[in-house]
Amino acid sequence: MFAVARGELKARSFDSRVEELLAGHDVLGATELLKSAPGKLFRALDRLLRMALTQEERDAVVTAAEQVAPEVSGRVVLSVREHLHNRARESGELRVFVNRRGRAWVADDERPIVWPAERERLIAALDDETRRRLPSPERLLIDPEVLDVALPLSGKATATGLGVLPRGSLSMVEGELLRFFVYWKETEQRTDFDLSALMLNADYSTHSWLSYTALTEVEGEHSGDITEAPDGASEFIDLRLGAVRGAFVVPQVNIFAGEGFEEVEESFFGFMLREGEQQGRPFEPRTVRMKSELRGTGRVALPLVFLRGEDGTWRAKWLHLYLRGTPSANRVEQNRVTVANLLRGIVEREQLTVRHLVELMTGGATTVTRWDGATIPDEPVTYIGLRRPDELPAGSLVITLENLRDLIPA
Repeated sequence: MFAVARGELKARSFDSRVEELLAGHDVLGATELLKSAPGKLFRALDRLLRMALTQEERDAVVTAAEQVAPEVSGRVVLSVREHLHNRARESGELRVFVNRRGRAWVADDERPIVWPAERERLIAALDDETRRRLPSPERLLIDPEVLDVALPLSGKATATGLGVLPRGSLSMVEGELLRFFVYWKETEQRTDFDLSALMLNADYSTHSWLSYTALTEVEGEHSGDITEAPDGASEFIDLRLGAVRGAFVVPQVNIFAGEGFEEVEESFFGFMLREGEQQGRPFEPRTVRMKSELRGTGRVALPLVFLRGEDGTWRAKWLHLYLRGTPSANRVEQNRVTVANLLRGIVEREQLTVRHLVELMTGGATTVTRWDGATIPDEPVTYIGLRRPDELPAGSLVITLENLRDLIPA
């Protein structure tokens, strides 16, 4: 140790030894070394498979991953599973990067492909390992609304609020009128938040938008521009979903002037589903489906996106993202290209959801029972849903949004 401190000897770190082997294109040597650090091997799988030029090298990488899989945490196993599933896409697609503060940016995906045979073999091995760790409940009660909730595989930019789902989750949007809103209350200086909605076509080109510069469109209308909020203020956008001509509706909150999302005293975004007789009421608490705090470092917030399916139904996909924007005067007209590119990368990426774990637990033969609160089981059950039922037999295991991480095997 003292010889190293004096500079007489050189102590090689584990990572430097791996990098030296990869720099020399010694895939077999790097794989053998990484087997002693299973988590690092899993994080390097894509790189090793891209560098492997021979079938011998590819087989060695996959075999090593199969051997050490039982020693890797469940979160990493599922993260790599999700990654490999999305690596089936062709080169030239967009990659989305999101940091822990919710800041997002995109780049072209120029990585070589992962060979299909190795990718499918690894996916099968990871599913087998996950299935081995999952419990086998005798009685499983599922709320169908939870099946498309994305597994919280990381703690990046998780927002708090009412009805908030993890990034990548999908939820049905049903109703005649959709109203989304922003509320903010400035702390010291005049602050102007602008609520906008960008409508995109199926190819992510711009169709139209609603903002303080374009208050009405065929699809809906904007409540108008409020430029300060010393006592708190709100802006609303109403959309008639049946009249929307685009394939995507992207609500966004732009900071035009003043304090940022982390500087204001309070700020949140939400949406309501309303019926025709409620048109004149600005706010109806029982119709609120989601209310999420806005606390990010960017100057443009993208809470979620509404997607139209081929059958005409609408779903919300949760984003929880922030763009850097400009110090002032952010507007939907200026960032629409950036938003479209970011949206393409996110919408076309498939997240692992609760459905994936349920199918592994039950062999894909789950009988999905919609919980109506009326039929109470007479024996303990494992219940997975968005909200905890009022009554379940003693000894039941309940998994909801509050403890969804408990569903991820250790």
